[in-house]
Amino acid sequence: MSPPRSTLSVSLVTFDPDLELLTDVLRRLLTALRCAFRVNALSGGRLSLVDNGPGLSCRTGLQALLQAHWRHPDFPAHLISGHGNIGYGQGHNKAMQESAADYHLIVNPDVLVAEDAIANAIEFLEAHAEVGLLAPAIIAVDGTLHHLCKDYPTVLDLAMRGFAPEFVKDRAYQRLARYEMRHLDPYRVHYRVPLVSGSFMFFRRRVLELTGGFSKAYFLYFEDFDLSLRTAQFATVAYVPSVRIMHKGGYAGKKGPKHWWMFTRSAHTFFSQHGWRWY
Repeated sequence: MSPPRSTLSVSLVTFDPDLELLTDVLRRLLTALRCAFRVNALSGGRLSLVDNGPGLSCRTGLQALLQAHWRHPDFPAHLISGHGNIGYGQGHNKAMQESAADYHLIVNPDVLVAEDAIANAIEFLEAHAEVGLLAPAIIAVDGTLHHLCKDYPTVLDLAMRGFAPEFVKDRAYQRLARYEMRHLDPYRVHYRVPLVSGSFMFFRRRVLELTGGFSKAYFLYFEDFDLSLRTAQFATVAYVPSVRIMHKGGYAGKKGPKHWWMFTRSAHTFFSQHGWRWY
């Protein structure tokens, strides 16, 4: 790589997190940042840990975690707290408003990044000026790559993928394969991907600014799909398999009635804004 010229801001939003898992997440992230500094991909930056948690106990635990596990002279971390649960997207927007970096990474508190993920993301974006948003490959426990990118969904696609029993999903394999874009080779770069996951969104910050960030219309779920579509108005969205993560999150259908309601409400908002497709 050329001499360091890039800066990066990272935002990570939590709500009463599993502190043991979050500790591992931060350790892996710090390792990836150190790798990026080592190969001259980065010259500096900052991590914003946004606390959407319910009270002082969350804030205290997160402060202690940062003090114990985050140390980098050129990449400090700070905690944004005290605002309550304003939603996933608005939590990230708080951090983004404070950023003046070249790139901005939106990452989940249950995502483990590979050691070379950040260095590879910056290297790719430096070489492809038309790309404004990069999506990674998700690595399974056995080392295979999962399909993270999505095509524009129908209502039936989402209902089956989120809530249908396994035997129904098996019968609808072709339909779900289209939505999950399984025809794409997960080991190759793909451009103009329609929808990417909010678990890891690596932005060129000036493109992210053009979008205005996450929409206030979404509290949780579908804010990433909405932002993907709006980003494509300004720049190319690309899937880059050399940028690898492991995501330990789950589907809304496995999280209980409250999440089912939030998922359904956000789906209605998404289709109302971008167009209904029923089946």
